[in-house]
Amino acid sequence: ETLRSLASPSSLQGPELHGWRPPVDCVRANELCAAESNCSSRYRTLRQCLAGRDRNTMLANRECQAALEVLQESPLYDCRCKRGMKKELQCLQIYWSIHLGLTEGEEFYEASPYEPVTSRLSDIFRLASIFSGTGADPAVSAKSNHCLDAAKACNLNDNCKKLRSSYISICNREISPTERCNRRKCHKALRQFFDRVPSEYTYRMLFCSCQDQACAERRRQTILPSCSYEDKEKPNCLDLRSLCRTDHLCRSRLADFHTNCRASYRTLTSCPADNYQACLGSYAGMIGFDMTPNYVDSSPTGIVVSPWCSCRGSGNMEEECEKFLRDFTENPCLRNAIQAFGNGTDVNVSPKSPLLPATQAPRVEKTPSLPDDLSDSTSLGTSVISTCTSVQEQGLKANNSKELSMCFTELTTNIIPGSNKVIRPNSGPCRARPSAALTALLLPLLKWAL
Repeated sequence: ETLRSLASPSSLQGPELHGWRPPVDCVRANELCAAESNCSSRYRTLRQCLAGRDRNTMLANRECQAALEVLQESPLYDCRCKRGMKKELQCLQIYWSIHLGLTEGEEFYEASPYEPVTSRLSDIFRLASIFSGTGADPAVSAKSNHCLDAAKACNLNDNCKKLRSSYISICNREISPTERCNRRKCHKALRQFFDRVPSEYTYRMLFCSCQDQACAERRRQTILPSCSYEDKEKPNCLDLRSLCRTDHLCRSRLADFHTNCRASYRTLTSCPADNYQACLGSYAGMIGFDMTPNYVDSSPTGIVVSPWCSCRGSGNMEEECEKFLRDFTENPCLRNAIQAFGNGTDVNVSPKSPLLPATQAPRVEKTPSLPDDLSDSTSLGTSVISTCTSVQEQGLKANNSKELSMCFTELTTNIIPGSNKVIRPNSGPCRARPSAALTALLLPLLKWAL
């Protein structure tokens, strides 16, 4: 019985799967909560607790504590939202009504309320009918203005042309001699453009590669910065962040940017999960809000982006302010992602260096093919771990009629929200995982017992 329980599949799944619920969007989670009397009453209590109170005051109240504990076991706790969904603002309001009560004051980095991005830049390249120089004569490509080409491509698409013309008209409309435009309406028109026009058009305009200053200036002017970006004075970056966090949409887009573009020194590209697409999408998602970023100059090679803010007047918060600003101005993930899109490359989509010859292991089963949206490289945030072992390698006597060998190929992905485990392949020879070795030991014993 002990052997059977140890060899059962449930014992090999790990403790992290127990109690885990697949996330639903927060609008649906709210409906599920409303249908259950205990959850519904606790949610109403929590919203009252959060109204006009800070977290410490809220937690000093026993009713508020009890409501928070109950809701952590409800679908509301794990819910997420989709960017551009029909009820996005309502979804985000529900999300923050729970998670603002869980945070310890003002956190530097907040978790994204949006569902993780699984698509990659290579998917956008396949969708784009024309790309900046890809496949063209290198001599012609080097002389062309890719940002101008991107604008022409947009004009060939009715939806792109309509929404681009709309924001250009609104953002260029002067209100009075002292007020050059209506920034609120300009931001709204920009949000509509970047949320409703496919990425193969918007990315080409935002992240086009440039060889000269004229091209780079056109790229900088994409969002009409004189209205949407620049102002008479630069506010303090921490003050701008605080202003952004008073709005659920702006707060969510900033949190999403930090989640997907925060520099990681554990990956090949410096991006989380080596996903350029997630970072670029999060960057574009901030355009049209108080935290709107843009290129700081017209340099064709030195890519530097920033919100319209500085760290003057930060006082004893200057170090935190500089850290916040560097996430834009000196972010290797964001810079690499912009360059990769401009060059038409993705992570290991077209590897330039030859692969090292693999040592052939005896009796290895065929590895399952990967989905179309994944590369066969471990650098994409997905680790393929091959473990091969045999009974002889374990020092056991093999069956004379049939030698028992076991090969495991496992595709491990981070499917559990909140999990920070990263499994990396060993650089040396394959090693048996504990579960594989245990199974190799138990199967012959079970056969002998039967």
